[in-house]
Parts: sequence; C-alpha cells; structure tokens
Amino acid sequence: MITSSILLALAILVTGDVQNPLDPDPHPVSTDETRFFTNRDGASLVLPVEDDAFMFAIFGDRTGGPAKGIEVLREAVDDVNLVEPDFVMTVGDLINGYNETPQWLAQMTEFKDSMDELLVPWFPVAGNHDVYWRGKGEKPEGEHEREYEMHFGPLWYAFEHKDSMFIVLYTDEGDPETGVKRFDLPSAQQMSPEQFQWLQEMLYKGRDAAHVFVFLHHPRWIGGGYGNDWPRVHELLAEAGNVRAVFAGHIHRMRYDGPHDGIEYVTLATVGGGQSGAIPDAGYLHHYNLVMVRDNQIAMASYPVGEVMDVRSITPEVSKETSRLASMQPGMVESIRLNEDGSVSGSCTVSFQNPVSNPIELSIVPASDDSRWRFSPDHLHVTMEPGTTRTFSFEVARDAGGIDPGFRWPGLDVNIEYLAVGRRFSIPGRHHPLPVESSLPSPEAADPNLALELDGVHACLKVPSTSIELADGSMTLEAWFKGDRYDGRRGLVTKTEGSEYGLFVSEGHPSFWIHLDGAYASLEPMDTPLVEGKWHHLAGVYDGEEIRLYLDGIQIAASPASGTRTRNHEPLVIGGDVGAGGAANSFFIGAIDEVRLSNSARYDGPRILPKQRHASDKETVLLFNMDAMHGPWMPDASGRQGHAVLEGAPRLAPHQVP
Repeated sequence: MITSSILLALAILVTGDVQNPLDPDPHPVSTDETRFFTNRDGASLVLPVEDDAFMFAIFGDRTGGPAKGIEVLREAVDDVNLVEPDFVMTVGDLINGYNETPQWLAQMTEFKDSMDELLVPWFPVAGNHDVYWRGKGEKPEGEHEREYEMHFGPLWYAFEHKDSMFIVLYTDEGDPETGVKRFDLPSAQQMSPEQFQWLQEMLYKGRDAAHVFVFLHHPRWIGGGYGNDWPRVHELLAEAGNVRAVFAGHIHRMRYDGPHDGIEYVTLATVGGGQSGAIPDAGYLHHYNLVMVRDNQIAMASYPVGEVMDVRSITPEVSKETSRLASMQPGMVESIRLNEDGSVSGSCTVSFQNPVSNPIELSIVPASDDSRWRFSPDHLHVTMEPGTTRTFSFEVARDAGGIDPGFRWPGLDVNIEYLAVGRRFSIPGRHHPLPVESSLPSPEAADPNLALELDGVHACLKVPSTSIELADGSMTLEAWFKGDRYDGRRGLVTKTEGSEYGLFVSEGHPSFWIHLDGAYASLEPMDTPLVEGKWHHLAGVYDGEEIRLYLDGIQIAASPASGTRTRNHEPLVIGGDVGAGGAANSFFIGAIDEVRLSNSARYDGPRILPKQRHASDKETVLLFNMDAMHGPWMPDASGRQGHAVLEGAPRLAPHQVP
C-alpha cells in the first residue's frame, strides 16, 4: 500500500511548445461511437485516445549501504514485476566495487542475479563504484572498465523503443591528461571528444523520434566538483529539440532541476544504497521512478520500495484473518493492584491467542507516559502457531506518589505480523491499557446533586471488562440522562460489539440490545421520542424469557427472548458505544446520572417507579451515582470495585434529577 505521498510531482511534457510540468493538460479524448457499445440510454461518455503508450522504470544507486541493501533491490524487483513496465533503466553504482577483480566479480554476480528476476529487460549505467579499482599492486588501465563491459554492457550505448530513443552516457572517463578517475575532480568530469561525437551522432539518428531520454550516473549539471563541462552537453541536447529528460543518481537523494530549455533534470535517490532516510517525504529514501510515455505527454512518479501491493495476494483468507488480528484483544488474566499511596509492586499476566490459520509474530512492549511505572521484561517478541494461546507475565512496579495530575495508565504496545505464504502483512500497532485495580472509598451523596456532563466528542467513562461480574441469566441496565442533542447514532451505556448488551438513544429514539445465542434481541420503538433538555430514565430488562424497555417508568416495548449472553472483552462505555479494540464512538452529548447494572430483572409490569438515587444491594453489579471523581477514576458505589476510567474530559456539574 502506498502510505507515503507520491514523491515526485507529476511531470508532463508536450512535443513542440514545452508546458509547465506542474500544470499538465488533460489527456486528449475521443467520441468515436464505433468503439462504444450499450443497449441503454444515458449520458455520453468520452473514450481515451488510442496511442502507443508505454511505461519504463528507473532504479537508483544500489551501493554504499549495508549488506541487506541487496534485499531492498530484490524487493524493488518484486514491486516492479507487479507493474510490468516495458523495461527498467538504472543510473549506475550497481555494486560496491572499489576492490580487486575477484571481489568485483562476486558483487557483479549478486547484482545481476537479483536483476535477472525481472520479468522485463533491464539496462545498466556505469557509476564510479562499478569501475573504480582499489587493491594491491599496479592499477589496471581503465580500472574495472574491461570487466564492466564484459559482464554488464557498453559504457555508452543507445536503443530505440516505440518511437523514442534512450541514450546511456558514461561519466567516469577520467582526467584526459592523467587518467585519474575522480567524481569530485572537475578535470576528471569531462566528456571525451569520442563520447561527445558519438552523442551528436545518436541525437541526429534520433532526430525524428517523438522523445529522447538520457541516462548517466553523475548529475553534472549541479556543478561544483563536477566542473563546468555540462553546459556544452546541455546545449547539444537542447538543439536536438526532442530531448525530454535527463536522469542521474550518485547523490543518494532525490532532486529535480528544470525544466531548462524544455529538458527536465531528475536525480534519483537509492534502491538499497547508503540512505540516511532523514526526510523520506523530501526524497531521502529507497524508491524507483515510473515513467509513462505517450505520443505527446510524459508523466513521472516515484514510489517507495515495498509500497506496491500484490492484488492477487489479498485472498479472502488474508482479508478475513488480518481483520480478526486487527481487533484482537489480550486476555487479562491478572490485573495490577494499586496501593493507597500510589505504589505498585507485583505482576500483571496477559494472554494472547492466535485465532487465524497462519503463524503470527507478536511484539509486546509495556509502556506508560508516567515515568514512575517500570516493567520487566521491557519487551517480548514471539512467534505463535495457528490456534495456540500464550500467557505472558510482567513484573510491574511504580513509585509512591498518589493519584496526582501526573498519573497515566500503563498499557501494552502490541504489533502483529501475519505470516502468509510467501509474504507477511503488518497489522497496525495498538495500545492496550492494562487493568489497574484500586480500593476507592464510596463517595458521599453530593449536595447539590451532581451528574456527569459529556461533550459528545471524546468524553466518556469506561469500565474494564475484567471488573464486571455479571453472570448469565437475568439482568437490568438503567440510567438517568438528559440529552442536549440526539441526532445521529448515540450510545448511552453500551458493551455491544457483536455481543453483550447496551442502551442507545440514536436519533432521539431509545433502544435496548442484548446478544443471546449468537444473535441480537432488540427493542427499538419508534413511537416514543426523547425530548432534548429533559431528564429521562431508561431501563433495559432481561428475565430469561423476555426483554423489556422502560422509559420514564412506562414499559414502551417487550419481546420474547431467551438464551445465553454472548461475551466479549470490551469495556462498558458510559456516554457512547464501544468498537473493536475498546475504542469508544457514537458519543452521547448531555448529562448522565445513576447508571446501574444488576444481575436480576428489577422491573416488571406496565409501570415502575425508578428512584432518583440508587443504593447498592446484593443484586448490584455496578453503580455510578456520579458524586465524585478520584484521580482518573469514577468510583463504583456497588462495593465490587468496578471503578470506571475517565476518557476525554468528562466533568461533574450540579443537576437536579426529577
């Protein structure tokens, strides 16, 4: 997938008058009715003009990087094989070189073996690494030029393809007086009379070509150590009138110069060569260029190596199984216990299951923005076979310091690689908060009464699934609320992610959902709208045989329902809905109070009398009176320590529940 921006701006050239490459003309079109077929009436559609278009690729330098750079080259070959251009050009520095003949031959073989995996022809350009000799004894005449021409091809040459000519030049002929080859010595960076005359002949030979492209290693037009020999070459190219672009490499970063006299000068970075990667979006990266040539237009774009996707590799199995991994949650076997002084000394145990049919690689890093947390080990990297479950324990410590403004949650940064046959797929990394248990006192009733205010954007409460002890069977979920708006999808109190239960107030209509025996049973009466700015009480009840929905003490819907509740590991969200991975969405905007979850069917009959404030009893699983916050928690008043975690910026404000 192409995650980086296309790095080289679209460049368009037109024969005759050269236009601004950054302001290309739309392609010409045809209205030839003999090429269009339908038996329907409809708007007229234009067709592309039939021309002899073709595409070629260009590779940058391979040399100067680590040994694994050859793997980057092979990855680029795989990428380009997916595109299948007509051919591939290079711009030199094919091997590391700077050695004697035996080492040179070994590196040449490695490069050619890699490039020969291309499905299309490829053409070399000689760079300094390809021809400079270093070793013991006397330097051979021409250094490695003889070996280069024997195994790669001529130092300069040209070929024709589809009404275009391609000219390859050699920029390391050396100082004509001393024979010294130096890419930073102006006297050694001159084109010999022999090559200059040959270039003149090739430009004349290609005088009728629609386009001429030139390739060399050193971008001599930059000047500096390259001296001032290029202006005479440029003048020759400009006089030809059909030279469209000149491509070079060597500097290991992308650079665009031009157009000058209708000629664009393009310098490529690397394909496996030494690369700082300092600013990838500005051309410091491994990439290749694709050039599309039409009768009167030329387009160029650069692609980072490894970013092209093989359409045929995305099988139904890959699509389905990577989606499962993207939503995979760790199982919390043992949570973290926070002492009253804010210190921690203990362990946390989590489990992961590989739910797919291929192996996966897990990278697990415990982390927190609160520097007082410490973990051992500080990371884990494991491979899991299909269907296996692994349990991992971390020793966890935290310095004393109470629940102050600097408190941040600990969590696990998890990255997954899906190992399919022949390639791997990276699943986007996710941060999974770790459950922290703390003994918080039940707050006293607030006077005046307080309620939770939510902004409808990010604010909500989350109760970790490990803190909810709700058995199968009867249950009641209820809350008081006053919505400022009900437009769109709005969760009130939910644990619904293809399972579990929840209350919604979407589009101003209350609903109750519970997942039983693999399917949702739901109540969604559309004839009982909610009133903005008014306090309502909503309760969803399941008694094992029926589900019921109560609004403001009146039963507004009921339906037969039975079965076992489908579980998940997602948190209970107060003030929104929960998505895969525990992220909240569909936020509620307004005030919420007196949220209670019970392990019994508390309400029956056509009318009930909901209390304004609930007290905990033996049937209470969770209870939030919204009377006080304690650090990052909203205390649970049920006595079961199922404290909710604050997210976004929820706040408590005085409200009088009717």
